[in-house]
Amino acid sequence: MSANFEAKKQVVEEIKQKIQNSKSVVLVKYEALTVSEDTELRRELRKNDVDYKVLKNTLVRRAFNDLGITDFDNDLNGPTSVAFGNDEVGASKVIVAASKKYENKIVVKSGYIDNVYVDCNGVKKYAAIPSQEELYSMLAGTLSNFTRGLAVAIKAVADKKAEAQA
Repeated sequence: MSANFEAKKQVVEEIKQKIQNSKSVVLVKYEALTVSEDTELRRELRKNDVDYKVLKNTLVRRAFNDLGITDFDNDLNGPTSVAFGNDEVGASKVIVAASKKYENKIVVKSGYIDNVYVDCNGVKKYAAIPSQEELYSMLAGTLSNFTRGLAVAIKAVADKKAEAQA
């Protein structure tokens, strides 16, 4: 076996590990991004703990097929990059936002989220879901409002009793 074949086998194994260790994988078609746009996109992806790589379609297809996943065979055509996210929505959010910002330069192809194939529209729906931190903030705000309302109601009852005794 040639050294090139062994190197490709190693890359396929690395891609398989990334797929298995990621909670979301988003396939992206990219074209005509300038260096500054690409740098900005990668910076935003790193901030959101997303690993972004440009990989050969045949190697990504082989990795998915080795894992028993054949849904991506039609999506792995043309220039493709892959975003590996450590949560279910991070990669989707950044890629969908970038596709809006850089119209026709970045297009969402599909995704693999929670071990399920998701088409382009599915990835966009995941991007609309608030992140875990946002959900915690919403919960904290709701609880804060509830306790504030409860305190106001208890004070009103106490004031009313005080008036009645006076």
